[in-house]
Amino acid sequence: MADETKKLAAFGAGIDLKSVPETVVAHARLLVLDSLAIAIRARHEVDSTAPLMAALADGGLDQGNSTVPGDSERYGVLGAALAGGTLIHSLDFDDTHAASSLHPSAPVIPAALAVGEAAGASGADVLAGIIAGYEAICRLGLAVDPADHYARGFHPSATCGAFGAALAAGRVLALTPDQMEHALGIALSQASGSMQYLANGAWTKRFQVGHAAMAGAQAALLARRGFTGASDAIEGRHGFFKGYAPDADAKRAADRLGSHWETAAIAVKPYPSCRYTHACVDAAQALMAENGLSVDDIESVTAGLPQSGMELTGIPEERKRAPKNIVDGQFSVHFCVAVMLRQGRFGWDDYAVHLADPDTLALTARIKAVQDPRAQEAAPEYMAGSLTLGLRDGRTFDKFVKICRGEPEAPLTPDEIREKTASLVMPILGEDREAAFFHAIMRFEKSDLPAIMAAVRPEKTASDSPSGAQD
Repeated sequence: MADETKKLAAFGAGIDLKSVPETVVAHARLLVLDSLAIAIRARHEVDSTAPLMAALADGGLDQGNSTVPGDSERYGVLGAALAGGTLIHSLDFDDTHAASSLHPSAPVIPAALAVGEAAGASGADVLAGIIAGYEAICRLGLAVDPADHYARGFHPSATCGAFGAALAAGRVLALTPDQMEHALGIALSQASGSMQYLANGAWTKRFQVGHAAMAGAQAALLARRGFTGASDAIEGRHGFFKGYAPDADAKRAADRLGSHWETAAIAVKPYPSCRYTHACVDAAQALMAENGLSVDDIESVTAGLPQSGMELTGIPEERKRAPKNIVDGQFSVHFCVAVMLRQGRFGWDDYAVHLADPDTLALTARIKAVQDPRAQEAAPEYMAGSLTLGLRDGRTFDKFVKICRGEPEAPLTPDEIREKTASLVMPILGEDREAAFFHAIMRFEKSDLPAIMAAVRPEKTASDSPSGAQD
């Protein structure tokens, strides 16, 4: 281990968009577009949102000048960061970094936006902060070894997210390298996130990622005022690696900072479910289309996953075959594949329909999940998977997908991302405001932050009652 904390702090304090390749900046804009669109929809159509927003008010976090996407009111910096991060992660439709097996945007973007809006930062500084946060969270996720981190019960989007959020917020606040080290040290005391949410589909999965955004914002604000944080926060004797990943590959935390951009490897999701389900869903769509099949032709279905995918979305099979709520569905490869097999598409609005559809649930209960050696060999670099269909006429079709849609090697086009984001925000913002939202984000670094944030606020916040979502 060799000064990983100092290296990350210096990088975060010094990053400037002029030093970032334009392709990386352009990709970051699309990630912001995607994330804020998800948050806007989640503000109105997720059961956990109403108690979250009520609790913010109970705690006095609804007083301030920062924006929560999809909300017409103003909030305190920490409240906006907490709510924004929770909302972005609430649909499980947010972006992923496959190699580190985490969701970079949910903790990073809200921290940068909340402190930036309160501090009067420029769009360029906020986007630079977001990219700094992406680089930190992804590298820390790589260093801790996702499989090992998951096995210990940690949720890397949240644990690593606190540091990414701190670096993002610190860059927006123009912290010095020394102040940034303190921010990382303060974030260490707040880094948390447990996989126990899988036991009952708990809302803590989304909350702890929002908490990471808030923790990072708070760490940067404290450091700016001279508050002392722990030194050597990442590599120290009782630092992040020692406590959360004793077998960490520490050098990956600062590997090629400023020359190799992990931001470019962040994938936009085409489906609102755990990324480990996506290769199997892609395979289902392809097999049905390529062979002209109907769901009535199918006798048996086997989904193949890597071990990490099995643990998250394949077992215990009796539970995964009988999802009771949206979180259950998002983490059931059985359910996600069943939806795709039945209708040839899979979007956010399908949960309300198919979790109550007896035919979909009957198909879900017939699907088997197994560990596929091909998928395991591709891990952790790729979240691969396979699908095998046994037909009633005796034929068998098998498809292995190494690289699922949305990854850098198989990216969604800008038009596909626009189609996804428009479908999410149109019911909330309307057609004209959707266009304004899109164009504001596409000019992010050239716009002032008040104009950007005005584009994510509806004219009036609708009721907190979700429309059909059972989460």
